[in-house]
Amino acid sequence: MTNATPETRKFEAEVAQVLHLVTHSLYSHKEIFLRELISNASDACDKLRFESIAQPDLLAGEGELQIQVSWDPQARTVTVRDNGIGMSRDEVVANIGTIASSGTRRFLEAMSTEQKTDARLIGQFGVGFYSAFVVADRVTVLSRRADLATGEGVKWESDGKGEYSLSQVDLPERGTAVILHLKADEDEFLKGWELRSLIRKYSDHVAFPIRMPKEQDGKPGEEFETVNDASALWAKPRNEISDEDYQSFYKSLGHDFNDPLAWTHNRVEGSQSFTTLLYVPEQPPFDLMMGGRDERKGLKLYIKRVFIMDAAEELLPNYLRFVRGVVDADDLPLNVSREILQHNRQLERIRAACVKRVLDLIEKLARDEPEKFATFYKSFGNTLKEGIAEDSANRERIAKLLRFASTKGEGAGQTVSLDDYIGRMTVGEDTIWYITADSYAAAVGSPQLEAFKAKGTEVLLMSDRIDEWMLGSLNEYAGKKLRNVAKGELPLDEAGKKQQEEANKAAEPLLKKLKDLLGDRAGDVRVSARLTDSPSCLALSDYEMAPHLARLLREAGHDMPESKPTLEINPQHPLLKRLEGEGDQARAADLANLLLDQAEIAAGAQLPDPAAFVQRLNRLIGG
Repeated sequence: MTNATPETRKFEAEVAQVLHLVTHSLYSHKEIFLRELISNASDACDKLRFESIAQPDLLAGEGELQIQVSWDPQARTVTVRDNGIGMSRDEVVANIGTIASSGTRRFLEAMSTEQKTDARLIGQFGVGFYSAFVVADRVTVLSRRADLATGEGVKWESDGKGEYSLSQVDLPERGTAVILHLKADEDEFLKGWELRSLIRKYSDHVAFPIRMPKEQDGKPGEEFETVNDASALWAKPRNEISDEDYQSFYKSLGHDFNDPLAWTHNRVEGSQSFTTLLYVPEQPPFDLMMGGRDERKGLKLYIKRVFIMDAAEELLPNYLRFVRGVVDADDLPLNVSREILQHNRQLERIRAACVKRVLDLIEKLARDEPEKFATFYKSFGNTLKEGIAEDSANRERIAKLLRFASTKGEGAGQTVSLDDYIGRMTVGEDTIWYITADSYAAAVGSPQLEAFKAKGTEVLLMSDRIDEWMLGSLNEYAGKKLRNVAKGELPLDEAGKKQQEEANKAAEPLLKKLKDLLGDRAGDVRVSARLTDSPSCLALSDYEMAPHLARLLREAGHDMPESKPTLEINPQHPLLKRLEGEGDQARAADLANLLLDQAEIAAGAQLPDPAAFVQRLNRLIGG
């Protein structure tokens, strides 16, 4: 019974946008609404069970925690009800009428950038409730928080078109009921067998019983029966779980329509006992792509099957944030809190075990299933690279999993491991050579590779933005040093050193002329040991940032220290011969600056004056 006149409110702008997209754009996978509402109901039961540890009275009066799904062909309604924690009036407004989280904004961004609107986005951004409006033209929510009196129930109702009503009602039972008033063309969801099928497909392994009315003459009866497995999948022995069971559980856990790429299920016994069930997705979760590092999701944490936390980020390091799964510990204190999580030694051991299991799983893919590993690396290779800097204890294991294009490969799609590179080294070689650039084409075409190509020395071609940053923490692998071909002076044998000294001496007048012509633009000019075909290139000091990365950081608004580049030249190149004999000072200056411009462009640096470069080029071409 309603105790007060309903109050009408408008949705906040972002919720209205979500509702518009949901009701007008999601044509496929309509049945997602049932999975999302059952997931919300399961969360509510989990939260009540956790809060009841400190307040046992919250569970009084209603028996076991459960979820009910019922339908009414006459009224054309589907109802999902739980006897979980429930919501107060303020919580209803906060959870349904307004959304403060940036997840909604990212949901809208993802929906607007996807060429084909994808229902998978719904659950991944925590806006699953709104999927009800895919099949319903009106939704009613009745809810009472477990610690409130029966007269403090809340009724929320909306047609999803911009407004909702709120009123106070008497609700004798705690928990939440979501009543969907179905649209005229959604009769399929008024069939009991269809609802049962969807529950078994998406929610079979929800750890609470999902009950439905038994059918009598095709109509819902008075008696209810459990229609799901209603047990914690991870608690079962592995030999009792099929691949289909694992895949089904992942889909309900990860809000994903795709099967997982791989999973690992382990039980650790001993002084500290716990179970882990960890999944690697096939594709990057949208929150990983959109939210970046600041808003990742962690693993679900249970203690003795009691739900503790939905996103326990402390269980895995940041670079493994794409992993989904469950950890169920036997001997952590039940009153565990975030603060305790951050300083709990037992949890540190569980975290170490989770990292080991995930890396074991990825190594197994690399060893035994190369096609799956290639799929994994395409999706998560760059995220994995963050571990080189973040996880020094596992740096060697992570480095072993990395793959790069190479001058010995057959294109950007062909990659090699560091072990592959070492296996091709000749006796006595102790350096893994690489180059970083902002694209594969820039890397493979870099003039700094010329001497290495001439000698047949393999060079790894690194063109991901994270590579330069990562390599700051990867100085060696398997006893071999990693060196950038563009940094420092190249190691030369005695004959090479003598040849270089002679080249420098012969080019002294040309070097002086270039230094005078370039003035403050160049820090130094020297004869290159790197070049065989190109006229010039940039050389960096061992600790200098690659020009392409410095450019990206400046474009992102970071203050970067100005540094004068070192120009290396090939005195045998026709352009240098022309400069050497050029008597016109203006034309000589254009040639000198053009040599530096070319070197900066090839290195991915930002030209200080692009207009001047074009003018110089035009003057020289024009004769």
